[in-house]
Amino acid sequence: MTASSQELHFADAGEAADLAAFLARLIHYDRAAAVRLQAGGGVLAVFGRPPSFEVLAIRTARLEAIVGTATASDTSDTSGVSDASVASAGAAGGPGTLDTTVSAGEFADALDTARAGLAADAPSEGRDRGLVAPVPQAVTGPPWAGVLPPRGGWRRVNGLPGVDEVRGAVAAAVAEFRARDAALPDEHRTRAERDRIGHEIWSRTLGDTGLPLRAVHAAQSLGFLRPVRAAAPTATGSGGGVATAAPGSMAEPLALLAAGGWLRLRTPYGSVAVRTSGLSGGLSGLSVTPA
Repeated sequence: MTASSQELHFADAGEAADLAAFLARLIHYDRAAAVRLQAGGGVLAVFGRPPSFEVLAIRTARLEAIVGTATASDTSDTSGVSDASVASAGAAGGPGTLDTTVSAGEFADALDTARAGLAADAPSEGRDRGLVAPVPQAVTGPPWAGVLPPRGGWRRVNGLPGVDEVRGAVAAAVAEFRARDAALPDEHRTRAERDRIGHEIWSRTLGDTGLPLRAVHAAQSLGFLRPVRAAAPTATGSGGGVATAAPGSMAEPLALLAAGGWLRLRTPYGSVAVRTSGLSGGLSGLSVTPA
């Protein structure tokens, strides 16, 4: 493993706070959760896999720079991003590149500490002030961290309902599960039977889109389907790349994209990606550069 001296310079402390909230939700489902960090073109993407949902969740934040170098060879999966390239980008003062897997808990602690220090130094500053947080030490990534959605080739899938209908589909599925669970005789209320009911319900697709309901449930549980604020970070562009909404603009509520055996539900607060049945997903990371 490497002892990293890299620092992430976030362009917006509010986006860093949203990222910390995302990490907290992942930790709620798995206290030992790991996340893969990929950065390029001034944007950081954080990939996580909440247990039981069988999806990948992606949250982004804008970066001003990645500063510093690694002090030893990194043993995590870096998909071809060398320590030398990270050092060069950092030394040049540009946004830099990064690809490493870290503990979600350690990253959340680093963000919380940085936010507390920022508030203590300038309590009157707004959310739009930048923030600096260290990159935690790399860890050995779980298997899913090596199989991420493809970088490009995303195309829009038609037929996605509106956000209210999507929320309604999740609520109806949750209500059905509770009703069927409550109707089970005591002798049949086992973990296996409840898992069977849950798998049946969450494997259904959202309308004719082919997107399993578990992906929508994950988006709801991770806070991706909450109401849109005017300056929320969002993914824009027809190619599926990551960008941010300008202050005061109205972000596109929801979009469904497909590429390389993956479906991705894109929201203003993050994305949920799922591999479609019978197809192999791409092995390179999801693009974190603007389309």
